[in-house]
Amino acid sequence: MRSGVAESETLNRRQLLTALLGWQVANSVGCGTSRPSAAGELTHTRFDVGHLLRDGVDASLRPQTYEGVGVTIVGGGIAGLAAAWRLKRAGFDDFVLAELESSPGGTARGGKRNGFRFPWGAHYIPVPMAENKALIDLLTEMRVIESLSEDGSPVVSEQYLCREPEERICSQGRWYEGLYPQHGASEEDLRQLAAFRAEMNRWADMRDPSGRRMFAIPMAHGSDDELVRKLDQMSMEAWLNERGWDSPRLRWLVDYSCRDDYGLPPDRVSAWAGVFYFAARIAPGSEGSQEVITWPEGNGRIVDYLNDAVSGQVRTGLGVFGVAGGDQTNPTTVLAVDTATQKPVGFQSEQVLFAAPQMMAKYVIDGFSDSGRDASAFRYGSWLVANVHLKDRPVDAGFPMAWDNVIRESRSLGYVTATHQSGIDHGPTVLTWYYPFADVEATITRKQMLQLKWADWADVVLTDLRLAHPEIDDLVSRIDVMCWGHAMIQPLPGFVWGDARQQAAKPMGSIHFAGTDLSGVALLEEAFFHGVRAAEEILSVRGIVDQPLNDLRNG
Repeated sequence: MRSGVAESETLNRRQLLTALLGWQVANSVGCGTSRPSAAGELTHTRFDVGHLLRDGVDASLRPQTYEGVGVTIVGGGIAGLAAAWRLKRAGFDDFVLAELESSPGGTARGGKRNGFRFPWGAHYIPVPMAENKALIDLLTEMRVIESLSEDGSPVVSEQYLCREPEERICSQGRWYEGLYPQHGASEEDLRQLAAFRAEMNRWADMRDPSGRRMFAIPMAHGSDDELVRKLDQMSMEAWLNERGWDSPRLRWLVDYSCRDDYGLPPDRVSAWAGVFYFAARIAPGSEGSQEVITWPEGNGRIVDYLNDAVSGQVRTGLGVFGVAGGDQTNPTTVLAVDTATQKPVGFQSEQVLFAAPQMMAKYVIDGFSDSGRDASAFRYGSWLVANVHLKDRPVDAGFPMAWDNVIRESRSLGYVTATHQSGIDHGPTVLTWYYPFADVEATITRKQMLQLKWADWADVVLTDLRLAHPEIDDLVSRIDVMCWGHAMIQPLPGFVWGDARQQAAKPMGSIHFAGTDLSGVALLEEAFFHGVRAAEEILSVRGIVDQPLNDLRNG
């Protein structure tokens, strides 16, 4: 039974603020009766169509004719777009990509309004290491990477590296440089931080008996040695407890990091994923994380490039509700509904590349549940993203506005500044604010969240921002909000190295699978890897000889 607010109960303002931001914030900041006066819109992903697919589509909904095409790609997130890009790169263009939403890109897409560009989800990638050849090829095409050094490491054009200052943290109303709450730290706090960083560097430098790094991005380049696999059997919190690392400041840093990449607190994150967050981003022999590549629209820049490369074959507004595997004499059938006309659309293909979340596979693919695969092991988290348009910058105490701005007392992830890369540090800007529903489902339901209006969500956003910027209401001209339903795969203990995840990436007859959830961590690099991998599987089946981009030889 769910604790907190009953499902039938409508949330009042204080209940909502308490559930999302905590009772301290709900009872101390912005709890009058005022509502946001700025303009704005609330957007949801197409959960209505998703629920229709989940609950079953009328069996009589069948097209009169089917379009014959060599390959149908289901899903237009980064994985689907990467697969399409890979097929096109090999000279194969007999494919279509069916995407449910009105624009492709999934949680990596960006937006634009009034001359500003901003992300709606993922907003950066670390500079890829030498072994990530497929992503290096893409970024070279995009002219983000200028050249390769002697060891194969990419040299990134300066304009795409995140400019200084990169990060700051607000603690008790004052801003400080960096993400670790250094101000006021005790000797014991700093000792534990140093020990934690040394442990992450040790994992980053370590090699398994095959010469592979223990942790790498994408994770397929890393080790499957028992030494890393056993980390998946405990939570990140338990791993910290084993080492006696109880510094509240270190615990805050780890908690923030787990919420940032996984939408979960450390007691629900696999220790493998917790260590991966830090160690996979440290180049061997280095003591710090790789530099960050970013754009005003975040990873939407990559989405736009991939979409432009294959735009003639992308069909948006198509909700795929049926995939029936074929054989050597019969094609694989893909059934979809046009969300604009509600009319059925059909494709017949030799292969299907399923790049939608695994949670939908059992509802869409005939025979999936009887194949021995366990889609129920895949759990997903929800997110709220708001783009807050400001008429001017707030006047802050302490360290100046950075690219990434985090509030220590908040349950949100803070915000990134969309104009940061432009070098204009004054005047109007857009703050992209992120909130993972890491704890909320224990107190309020998805159904209740879906009943909330724009004003409710805008109120949450402003209440949180007032912690760091008390005058924020006077500066806001617009707040646009996006609710991401099942947006991010959750690496719960036991999942990353469990049978369900590893089995899910294997082909099912003529159906091949891609998606970031097949890695267990929601990173663009993982989605891109699986899109390229699945496309190369299809190229191999079709006898198309092309040099593989995914080289799993590590070290």
